[in-house]
Order: sequence, then C-alpha cells, then structure tokens
Amino acid sequence: MSILRKTLAVGTLGGIALATAATPAAAAVSEETAYIFNTFMFLISGALVMWMAAGFAMLEAGMVRSKNTAAICLKNVALYSIAGIMFYLIGYSVMYVDVGSFIGSFKLLYNASDAELALINAEEATEELVGAVTATGYSSMSDWFFQMVFVATAASIVSGTVAERIRVFPFLIFVVVLTALIYPIQGSWTWGGGWLDAMGFSDFAGSTIVHSVGGWAALTGAIIVGARKGKYGADGRINPMPGANLPLATLGTFILWFGWFGFNGGSQLALGSALDASEMSIVYVNTFLGAAAGVTAAILATQAIYKKLDLTMALNGALGGLVAITAGPDLQNHLLSIIIGSIGGILVVVAVPMLDKLKIDDVVGAVSVHLVAGIWGTLAVGIFGGADLLVQLIGIVSVGAFVIVASSIVWFALKATIGLRVDDEEEAAGLDRTELGLEAYPEFGSGSQTV
Repeated sequence: MSILRKTLAVGTLGGIALATAATPAAAAVSEETAYIFNTFMFLISGALVMWMAAGFAMLEAGMVRSKNTAAICLKNVALYSIAGIMFYLIGYSVMYVDVGSFIGSFKLLYNASDAELALINAEEATEELVGAVTATGYSSMSDWFFQMVFVATAASIVSGTVAERIRVFPFLIFVVVLTALIYPIQGSWTWGGGWLDAMGFSDFAGSTIVHSVGGWAALTGAIIVGARKGKYGADGRINPMPGANLPLATLGTFILWFGWFGFNGGSQLALGSALDASEMSIVYVNTFLGAAAGVTAAILATQAIYKKLDLTMALNGALGGLVAITAGPDLQNHLLSIIIGSIGGILVVVAVPMLDKLKIDDVVGAVSVHLVAGIWGTLAVGIFGGADLLVQLIGIVSVGAFVIVASSIVWFALKATIGLRVDDEEEAAGLDRTELGLEAYPEFGSGSQTV
C-alpha cells in the first residue's frame, strides 16, 4: 500500500480505493457499519502504537546506565506529549491538508469535521446527517489519532541514540521542530499525495517515512553532540558501557513487538470488508515472522562472528526484523517476510560495531535498527514486492537528504545558542542528578555509579 495511505476511505465508501493493486470489492455491510469498523480499527490500532511508547521507554531505560534512567524516562514521556500537541497544532495540516508536490497547508489546528459536529449536536440523528458523516469512511479524529502516534514514534527513535550526554530541554526543542515540520513535510511527499507518491514510491507502514526519518535525525544528532566521555580511547579502543537493566530492555522489546501489530496492521487503513480483514491478517502474520526471523538471524550471526551469544543483539535483531518488514508487510508469500526480517537482523549485527568503528556513539543501537534496517526494508519492496526499485532508492535518498539537512540545521542552531550537552562533571555524575535532581535508584547511592 502506498498511494492514499493516510487519507482514503474504504469498503463501501464511494469510489476511493485502497492503495493496493486493485480496487477492493464493496463491503457486504452497510456504509454506517463500515464507518464504525474503520473508525474502531484506527482507534484500537492507534492505542496499540501508543503502547509502543512504553516499549521505547523501557528499552532505553534498560540500555542506559542507572545514573541516567530517570532522565531517559522523562524524555520519553515528554517527547510523546510534545509530538502530539505539535501534530495537532500544525503537523497534521502540513502533512495531509491541501498537499501540493512538496508540502501541505500551514493551517493551525485540526478538528472534527463540520458534518461530525452537526451530527453530534443535532437533536435527532437524521438519515441525511448520518449519511454526510459515514460517506467519509471514518471519523476524522480517529484518523488524526492514528497518524499522531506515528510521528511520536519517529521522535522516540532519536531519544535513545543521544542518551546520557544531551540536555533535556535542547532535545525537547528538537522534538518540537521534528514533529511540527521535518516529519510532516517529508511525509506529505508520499502519504499526503505529494511528488514521491506520484512517482509510485511504496512504503506500507513507514520503514522510510517513519523509521529512517528517526534514524537520520538520530544519526545527525549523535555526530553533532559527540560521543560519551570515555566511550572511545585515543588508541582506537572501544570501551563498552553496558546498560543497567537488561530484563527491562527485554520487556521493552516485547512491548514494541506487540504494539507493532497496530503499527503495521492498522496501516491497512480499513476493516469494512472481508478483503480488508483478509489482508490485515496477512500483515499481522508477516509482522510476527519478520521479527522472529530477525531474532533468529541475529543470534546465529553473533554466534558465528563472536563465538558468543548477545542478548542486546537479539533484542535489536527483533526490532531490525520489524523495521525491515514494515515497508511491505502485505506480501502474500510469508516466506519472503522471513527472508526480509532475517536480513534486517543480520544488518543490525553488522551495523552496530561499524558505527563504533566510526566513533558514532549510539547508546541503544537505534540508528542500526531504524535507519539501516529501514533502508533495507524499503528496498525489499522493490526486490520482492513489485515496486520500482529505482523509485524506492530515489525515495530513500530524498528523504535522507532532507532530514539530514533539516536536522543538522536545528542541532547546530541549538548547539550554538543554548548548548546541547552537559559538561564533563555533570555527565560523570549522571543526568538524573544534574538535570532532574533525583535518582531512579536512590537506594544504591551515587557512590555506586560508574562513568
């Protein structure tokens, strides 16, 4: 699915087709019933994707050192709140309203439709009022809610990469710009019906549009902010800085895996017909298989390369498989999802040490997971899914170039004005104490902390 991804009506909804190979058959249910199912699907899927915020928070809290745990949790709950507000104020309109080739409208606020408000406030729900609402296919605010959790996911990706050395407020200012402008502008190119959509670029649920955007923003941030003190020695040595709570990171991965069914499944964008239900079921199975293959491949790859197993690589292998299958989870041959997910998991195992060799400090491996596997998943749609491979490559490069330039401008502006990172003494003490004035694990005492 690629063309009208975030703006279409479905089932019996009068002439607007799903962005699949053919126009779906009319639903056997009434127009109002299809409206109810579609709206319910948006809301439930959106809630599942929002649950992924807990997954990101727990994964990152487990992968950072204990002296930075409260700060990373604060960033995760704050970025989600900011992303939602900014997407309501302007982001949704930039991405979906009156989109030309490159950008949508700068209208402020996005509210329920006039038809819906008329129905809600009417003394009697007449057939005419109901018909005006159901003809749109779904509630306008259910669609907004589903789109909002996607932009918040992109912002969550950045958090873990630049953890343990960036100040909270500069990071949150970056999130404001990312969610109000950077993400919506590039998103309008495909999901809003812009120039990449016209070329036929295909990204079912956002391997590029969501995940690589977060990955590019995280990569530029990691380079501009710089590595944690002591991470890389003058002699080229890479000093491990293990996370404080791997069981918590494991829990976070399972939560993300669970929420991903809403992420990919909800991107079917309809549940008003047997066709929609059948296609959504395929998406669910491929999503699971992609993740399972990513875990398995990462385990085998680490054993082959390092002669030892690595839990963190297995966890990121699951996420790499999920990101990779996200661009094309509608593939009807389930074996292909295993191949795509396996390659995603292997790429993560290869990319994590490669970034370390380049002295790019990514605390949780988010760049390897969301950027590297996201690029692969988008290309895989051209290899296995029937999309034009050259167009897929153009989309990857265009989105990457835009996000790199836009993110770099914001990061450098923040660095030159209010500053990005804490000083060496504050970093050694931990962001919990210096930025928040508290500790996530006070019973252990600050004396147990290591740099």
